[in-house]
Amino acid sequence: MTINQAGKNEIKQTTRGGWRPSPWSIRGPLSRRAYWGLAVLGLVLPLVAWSIVVKLGSVNPVFLPNPAAVLERLQSWYTDENLMQDIGISVYRVMAGWFLSAVIAVPLGFLIGTSKVVQALLEPLTDFIRYMPAVAFVPLVMLWIGIDEGSKIAIIFIGTFFQMVLMVAEDVRRVPMAQIEAAQTMGNTRSEIIQHVILPATKPALMDTLRITMGWAWTYLVVAELVAASSGLGFSILKAQRFLQTDKIFVGILLIGVIGLLTDQVFRFIHRQAFKYLYLRN
Repeated sequence: MTINQAGKNEIKQTTRGGWRPSPWSIRGPLSRRAYWGLAVLGLVLPLVAWSIVVKLGSVNPVFLPNPAAVLERLQSWYTDENLMQDIGISVYRVMAGWFLSAVIAVPLGFLIGTSKVVQALLEPLTDFIRYMPAVAFVPLVMLWIGIDEGSKIAIIFIGTFFQMVLMVAEDVRRVPMAQIEAAQTMGNTRSEIIQHVILPATKPALMDTLRITMGWAWTYLVVAELVAASSGLGFSILKAQRFLQTDKIFVGILLIGVIGLLTDQVFRFIHRQAFKYLYLRN
């Protein structure tokens, strides 16, 4: 095989004399140890920069508290202010809103992705509504549903549902038409083609869609807890804003980030276990 000069610049010779792509080449390999080392470095560097900025005294601590003060606030929130209860109710609201979205959006996305009639009927409407900001629905949700738990879940549902429908439909449309036509020539019915061709081919992308929309669900938490909440991480962030408790705001934001990151890693683990053939190269 001939390797041009540009390609040679992207690869390096191994100790055994063979050639392998450089980590800097397009989709070049990276060992697991190097990956996690860089990941930790990427997380630590912003904290170091934050500490340096505060240490230099260039920013008022009211606007940018010291990391140590944020840690102290985390401890006091945990010991004196029911932090675990706030985390629990926020996780429940996010999971309930996202789960309700998934239960309805996945089959609807399949219908849109497999039928031009349903696509023409529902996709423009869904595309239209998805551009409407979820926060604009807060007054209507309060009027229609009230101010109990259902309204918080409804805001997260509105924020994720319409995006999820379109993403699932797009996942379905990515299945090669040649596979569908081959199944049709073999006499398979519509339901058989969906069950044995489209669904298996869509599963990996569908899992990614669910993972991404879970992240979006967390971004709507603060908006959802605008609706007459009395607990939760989003509510606590908004309450801290009134009293200029920026250290507590930082704690709330960082906790949402940590929980979101853990959720994302769970989805990635399930993806790796369910679709091992996609990771054979690495």
